[in-house]
Amino acid sequence: MIAFGTQSQAAARRRAIPSMGVTFVKAEWMDSGEDPVLSPTVSLIEQPAGFEFMPHFHRNNQFQVFVGGSGAIGAHPLAPVVVHYAGAYTGYGPLVAGPQGIQYFTMRTVAEAGFIPVAEYREKMIRGPKRHAQSQQIEVRDVEAMSRLREIEDGFVISLGDDGMGARLLRIPAGRTLDVEHPPGCQGQFIFVLAGAVEVAGRQLSRWEQLYATRDEPIAGLRATEGGAQMLCLGVPPQADPYRAKAST
Repeated sequence: MIAFGTQSQAAARRRAIPSMGVTFVKAEWMDSGEDPVLSPTVSLIEQPAGFEFMPHFHRNNQFQVFVGGSGAIGAHPLAPVVVHYAGAYTGYGPLVAGPQGIQYFTMRTVAEAGFIPVAEYREKMIRGPKRHAQSQQIEVRDVEAMSRLREIEDGFVISLGDDGMGARLLRIPAGRTLDVEHPPGCQGQFIFVLAGAVEVAGRQLSRWEQLYATRDEPIAGLRATEGGAQMLCLGVPPQADPYRAKAST
């Protein structure tokens, strides 16, 4: 399966959501239905200034990419660009927005609405592995700096695990082409364009647009267009066995 998240879809599916006494804004960049096993989704969330989102968890593995504003997850500061990973049934938070609010993409391989407060742990938590990780702040280089780039830069901002979970940063000079391999053990991976544009799978993806490919779908011949490209490759691990068993019942 290959799915795309685009600016045009986001513009058509951006809406205000009153919740917890404030108003969030949500734009759905990628929507692949509601299949309980595989339905990759990407949403851009705009959290209002000063709001403290209570500690909570979700039923599925997720990545978040923080692209605007400022804030913190617990004691860990957030600023553009930071990547955060939370495994299924792993509590995190509070997620606190700074004085200009905070904006972040949430990416999951299975569609899921809402959240579960950690306060409901006893009723809704499932025993199993808990996991989270957060990158350092990532520099997004300007056009001038990218014009001087001659070789592909490639490195992990969240270390790669045995199950394929990891966050990889690629900077690609204009006109260069590469095949993006799936991390061993992963379920699939999201490609998230931080800046510039790439041509891949017959499409052009620009700033903040995404692709999700399952591990049986090669990401071959990805090419940076004029100006080069900076992008994240986010390897999503399979659901841990206790949670997969619960989802099948």
